[in-house]
Amino acid sequence: MTSDAARYGLFIGGKWTEPADAARFETVNPSNGDVVGSFVQGTPRDVDAAVGAARAAFRGWKETPAPKRGEILLDVARRMKRSKEALGTVVTREMGKVIAEGLGEVQESIDFIEYMAGEGRRLFGETVPSELRSKFCLTVRQPKGAVVCISPWNFPTSIPNWKIAAALITGNTVVFKPSSATARCGAEVVKLYEEGGVPPGVLNFVTGSGGVVGNALIEDPRVRAVSFTGGVETGRDVYVRGAKGLKMVHLELGGKNPLIVMDDADLPLALEGVLFGAFGTAGQRCTATSRLILHEKVYDRFLEMLTDRLAKFPVGDPLDPATAMGPVASPEQERKVLEYIAIGQTDSTLRFGGHKMTGGAYDRGHFIEPTIFETQHGSRISKEEIFGPVLSVLKVRDYAEAVRVANDIEYGLSSAIYTRDVNRAFRAIDDLEAGITYINAPTIGAEVQLPFGGVKNTGNGGREAGTAAIEEFTEIKSVFVDFSSKLQRAQIDSETAA
Repeated sequence: MTSDAARYGLFIGGKWTEPADAARFETVNPSNGDVVGSFVQGTPRDVDAAVGAARAAFRGWKETPAPKRGEILLDVARRMKRSKEALGTVVTREMGKVIAEGLGEVQESIDFIEYMAGEGRRLFGETVPSELRSKFCLTVRQPKGAVVCISPWNFPTSIPNWKIAAALITGNTVVFKPSSATARCGAEVVKLYEEGGVPPGVLNFVTGSGGVVGNALIEDPRVRAVSFTGGVETGRDVYVRGAKGLKMVHLELGGKNPLIVMDDADLPLALEGVLFGAFGTAGQRCTATSRLILHEKVYDRFLEMLTDRLAKFPVGDPLDPATAMGPVASPEQERKVLEYIAIGQTDSTLRFGGHKMTGGAYDRGHFIEPTIFETQHGSRISKEEIFGPVLSVLKVRDYAEAVRVANDIEYGLSSAIYTRDVNRAFRAIDDLEAGITYINAPTIGAEVQLPFGGVKNTGNGGREAGTAAIEEFTEIKSVFVDFSSKLQRAQIDSETAA
């Protein structure tokens, strides 16, 4: 791993380069303002070179046997294991999540790369019977070509690896654009793939703004698929731009995730789930618990339990293992969250927190108190994604109202319910409108062997992780093998063929 405030170029065609007279930008530690890295502000010319390198490398990578591609990914995973502590520290320094979460994110990256390496010996198609004699029918998976992976700042190693490893194992070549806020994490990930033996041009790395680099990548006619994780409005723009070129565009967008606590719930267990789900990563997860839906019979007791714990909730230096919550990731995030807190104070009751933290080391970073509002369903803070340590609490009379409130939202990513009633738990699996449902666990904590994604404005229907990740980056080819030694005409001859 590279030392503090390192200088990075672009990675194109297997070489790290820095274009002459390139403008540069820096990433900054949100807990103390220290510079973490310096990066090239990419241009359309850089995009053209990166996509060209990916296209030139495609044939050779496609023809590399998938198990061999898997061996390369396994070597990347092994290298990442050896670098786990250093890379996790970079995640914490550049994004601001506490060190346990930074290390956990790297472990998730390792797990997924290993999982995808195994897919190199699977990549399943189907075999089905033919309606004719002496005819064999099957499907095979083929790569799309050069693909673009655009990742957000909140999971700066795991989400890139979700995309890159799945794209590579299926035989695609990649141009990767990280968030400009966490470009060093992206660069360190690319270096591990380079060291692991990914051939030149198979993985390319271009930094820069979404408006310049991102748009140029999406609109390049040589790009056959775009995988994007980010905000809803940006996602809509990505979708439209990609659609003009008839590209496959996969979107993973926002969430406003409900956690329901029923009157028969294990309240201490639910409390731990709410604390982690709402305030882990300072609420900066698309799966974060942002709505707490409490049955009226446990409402007062549970809120008291929650505020008592938050009064002792350690917020501070994310590199300190004793810290439970670090800063929000940037001045822009801080401004957005504080604006929503101000909005909440106009129509809701502030129960806890609600302020920027100041004094001492807090003055160097972007620290906001864990914040709780008691509110009504339909308020802005109960329906709009805040992406910060702000929890809206809503009271309901019964299970039916809890589900109605949970579903009456434009998003549908993650959901959770705490109950001891097994019948109710299984009803919730069916009733909750979300791509993910947890029973007696918080809304966060996805595992790499299961699909990840949601419904409604959370995305456009695809899924990442699990075996579904393969579908994002492959085309299905139907194959018909006729060994009858005569012309057989499907449908026409089906009743008379002998």
